Amino acid sequence: MLRTLIQHCEEAKVFVLCLDEQCTRIVSSLRIRGVICISLSAFESEDLLVLKKERNIAEYCWTLSSCFPAWLMEKYPEIDMLTYVDADLMFFSPLLPLFDEIGDSPIAIIEHRFTPRLKHLESRGRFCVEWVSFRRNAEGLSCLRKWREQCLDWCYDRLEDGRMGDQKYLDEWPAVYPGTHVLQHPGAGLAPWNFPNYEISESPSGQILVDGVSLVFYHFHQFQLLDDGSFYRLGSTYLQERNEPEAVYAAYEKALTEVAAEVRAVAPAFNAGLKSALQVNSRKWIQKYVPRRIKETLKRIIKY
Repeated sequence: MLRTLIQHCEEAKVFVLCLDEQCTRIVSSLRIRGVICISLSAFESEDLLVLKKERNIAEYCWTLSSCFPAWLMEKYPEIDMLTYVDADLMFFSPLLPLFDEIGDSPIAIIEHRFTPRLKHLESRGRFCVEWVSFRRNAEGLSCLRKWREQCLDWCYDRLEDGRMGDQKYLDEWPAVYPGTHVLQHPGAGLAPWNFPNYEISESPSGQILVDGVSLVFYHFHQFQLLDDGSFYRLGSTYLQERNEPEAVYAAYEKALTEVAAEVRAVAPAFNAGLKSALQVNSRKWIQKYVPRRIKETLKRIIKY
């Protein structure tokens, strides 16, 4: 994500919240232009340290998605506009069309744009916390500070009282904050839950197109690196209408292979986050071939 972001937005400054010492050491050693590493110890406050003991790792990371931008806005008063992006994105073309679309808006967010079959998932959040922009003005800062307070108060992996993690809080923003801009560019936020909505093609030069315009970024939700060097792309939930866009995933896999080699040049024993190929492929086989009734029984007996 970092390399392609800088490639397509050369003037960007990217603040990376490194969740452990190994991450700080490796990202710093890669010396990516424009990247500023912030260690977790430099950022965590007392209230966050308390919540860290009460929430699982996913819930704690979701809590940080609002707290980190709020902290950056306080620490770096020269920042006029700040955008949070997820780490599992890849950028394929310049970001300028998105910023041109956002204009002077104090807040910018993006919808999941679920396919009709997955529309029911909107109950967990109309908007996706993969791209969230705030401008340093009254409305932008008010929204960011309230989101931070909400996530500190409640941020769990369940749907409860109109809340879900960090993302369902965004549902109210267009009504509460009139300056909120909802991104419309079809090439922004292509993802497993929406790619069947679009015509995906390639230009003669090899540029990936979404309904005829350049793909800006894709969200690689569910993607996993396996310990045998292979990859797991998507589960069957997202492949019922059509297969994943091959050119998009091939580009990501090529980039990850290259980055993995760079990382291992710095940390030869690095294996953080790698999943067991045997377990993942066994689960994939079960999902594809075992009847649902038997799978439900297996779930009660073992985790597969």
